[in-house]
Amino acid sequence: MKYRWTSRLCVTLFLTLPAALLTGCTNKAAQQGFERPPAPVSVTAAIMQDVPNYIDAIGKTVAREVVSIQPQVSGRIIKIHFTDGANVRKGDMLFTIDTRPFEANVRQAQANVSRDLALKKQAEANLAKDIAQAKWGEVQVKRYGELVTGGVVPREQYEQLRANADSLNATVEADRAAVHSADESIKVDTAAVDRAKVDLSYCFIRAPIDGRAGQRLVDIGNVVSPGGSSGGNTTSTGSTSGSSGSTNSLLVIERVDPIYADFTISQNDLDNVRQQMREGTLKTQVRLPEAEDTVTGQLTFLDNAVQNTTGQVSLRATISNEGHRFWPGRFVNIRLVLSTIHGAVLVPADAPQMSAKGSYVYVVKQDSTAEQRQVTLGQRQGDLVVVEKGIGPGEQVVTNGQVGVTPGGKVRIEQPSPAGQPNTGSGTK
Repeated sequence: MKYRWTSRLCVTLFLTLPAALLTGCTNKAAQQGFERPPAPVSVTAAIMQDVPNYIDAIGKTVAREVVSIQPQVSGRIIKIHFTDGANVRKGDMLFTIDTRPFEANVRQAQANVSRDLALKKQAEANLAKDIAQAKWGEVQVKRYGELVTGGVVPREQYEQLRANADSLNATVEADRAAVHSADESIKVDTAAVDRAKVDLSYCFIRAPIDGRAGQRLVDIGNVVSPGGSSGGNTTSTGSTSGSSGSTNSLLVIERVDPIYADFTISQNDLDNVRQQMREGTLKTQVRLPEAEDTVTGQLTFLDNAVQNTTGQVSLRATISNEGHRFWPGRFVNIRLVLSTIHGAVLVPADAPQMSAKGSYVYVVKQDSTAEQRQVTLGQRQGDLVVVEKGIGPGEQVVTNGQVGVTPGGKVRIEQPSPAGQPNTGSGTK
């Protein structure tokens, strides 16, 4: 029994001793302090460059010119010279109306002018003859007046010659009136010729602008007129999408190069925009929602009133549209550039974090410790963001792994990114 008790005591002491030794080591480590391992992070140096101050908006593209092609004379369409949706140039033939009635009108008007010229020629001949006779009559009256005074001829003969001379003078005045009337008739009938020729020219309908043709609204054989819709033996061809043409429209042409981009801004931005407009022309950057590259244009219109219901102000930019990249009616992203911020400090947009006190970034110092720095952020510039206050150019900011960083703690930099480029390295955000 003594041997068994001694064995148990030895086992108990053997098992208890390591635990006591471990407890002593743990307490000693706690007294010396535990050092947390460096947090793995990715960093990028803050850069300084000129950036725009802008307003972003969503707008819609609008054709610069929209022309509804309408007939100026009545007649039957005998030829169509274009295809639906084709690009047309100013002066290109679009439609031909039957010219035969108008050619007949031109010939009739020209015949009337020829008749008037003949009548005028006859009236001028009569006038010349009657002027000569009236002059002879005046000579006779003068000669017989002297003979009457001398008592050679009776006064009755003199009075008869005097009456004949007056009649000849009246005939001359009538001839002059006939010549004047012929001149007026020539003017009227010449104007009728010009009008008939104009009507004839209206039979050839040409494009008034460069642009893109929509869907034609008439077919060959339709009878068209200036004051009403087309008619005839053909069925309707439908209507042009977005067309604002009247019921007698034959076609709508839209000029899409250059093209307008209409958008609105808040009335709170109006004073700033007006101020920048007084200092110079404002530029715009327009892009399609699915595209990355932009087209630069100019702000060309600012509305004269704020919309009552929305508090918005309408603006319009004019942009180049070579290749018809922008289509009327499409939504576009528009950036109105107000001014340029010179020497702005930028960091990747994923570097700033939010706290109850506002935005902050972690700045890695020379001793590989992270300093939490409160910052004031400006506008985004693509993948970067402007830092108005808090850091300077060249300082290393943490872009990845912020979750594992503690203020003042050590960090281990992994896969540093080039200056001004967003980091793509591993790490926990």
